[in-house]
Amino acid sequence: MDFSLTEDQISMRSEVIRFARRELNDDVVARDAANEFSLKGWRRCAKMGIQGLPFPREYGGSGADLVTLAVVMQALGYACADHGLLFAIAAQMVSVQMPLAQFGTEEQKARYLQPMCSGERIGAFCLSEPGSGSDAFGLSTTATRNGDCYVLNGSKTFITNAPVADVFLVFATTDKGAGFMGITAFLVEKGSAGLMVGKPIGKLGLRTSPMSEVFLHECVVPAANRLGRVGMGQRLFTASMQWERTLILAFGIGAMERQIEACVAYARERKQFGQPIGGFQAVANRIVDMQVRFETSRLLLYHAAWLLQQGRLSDMEAAMTKLYVSESCLQSSLDAIQVHGGYGYTTECQVERSLRDAVGGRLYSGTSEIQRNTIARSLGL
Repeated sequence: MDFSLTEDQISMRSEVIRFARRELNDDVVARDAANEFSLKGWRRCAKMGIQGLPFPREYGGSGADLVTLAVVMQALGYACADHGLLFAIAAQMVSVQMPLAQFGTEEQKARYLQPMCSGERIGAFCLSEPGSGSDAFGLSTTATRNGDCYVLNGSKTFITNAPVADVFLVFATTDKGAGFMGITAFLVEKGSAGLMVGKPIGKLGLRTSPMSEVFLHECVVPAANRLGRVGMGQRLFTASMQWERTLILAFGIGAMERQIEACVAYARERKQFGQPIGGFQAVANRIVDMQVRFETSRLLLYHAAWLLQQGRLSDMEAAMTKLYVSESCLQSSLDAIQVHGGYGYTTECQVERSLRDAVGGRLYSGTSEIQRNTIARSLGL
């Protein structure tokens, strides 16, 4: 069992860190306050090869393995303070590009996957609805066959990337009597008649990641834009969730690493009662706990990514990774603020923004409660 990174992975990590520091941190504080998405940053990442990293070369990707993807996303989280941008990129990769690569026709891959890898198009995953949160398959959106087309009606909410998306991967009910086997996925293009994107939704954190509602009223979609077979929506969703729960928070682990470095530096510099605060056991132990969480999260991530690459990842392992990493990101962000004291509570301190960005990790891609339910079922409870 070899836990070391390859020379190529180490080299790539260093290159990505240099790139992110140089290209992705422009006006982060101002854009966070204004809820402003960086299209420039998105395109810079695509030019760097980020969006195409794990996808086949024939569609503009690099064909990298998933551990390498985890290493790269962690490096981005370490060096890039724009977590909203990283979340938007990760969300497209794991929930739109992956289903396209795995279930799309050659025509669909050429038309949608390739321009997503190159940064020319942005994709949005449309599953959640106003009346169904954790009940992922309680969908009221319908798709009715009409000749060579489907007519979609319904609404979606909390859709990441929707305000800037060119392609929407929409899940709809095609057979109301078939339960989750009656769900089908469709690729709906921006500008389609009957498709409307709502105004951006303000958020506590990840503010530079755009989000809005999506409305479909008599929206006509060619049958050629159906992704997978009729009734295959549940299979697409399950596959994308394994990717999502494993990899969506890789950037957060990089952020945890950066927090530890900031806390150590501050604890050495800040003096109280005639000595650096790092000399106080309460402060030192808090930072130690942050380090343990970081190392544990990193190992869980790499192991889950390796299992996913081998086709051996179970739902329980994906859920454990998502649960532990999301909870650790949040707790370490709280600890970072505590170490920085009153300064950490101010908006000029980066750890305050990291806390806001970390809160959503316990909600998206399945809440912590849902992850615990999945683990419990896997244990036979």
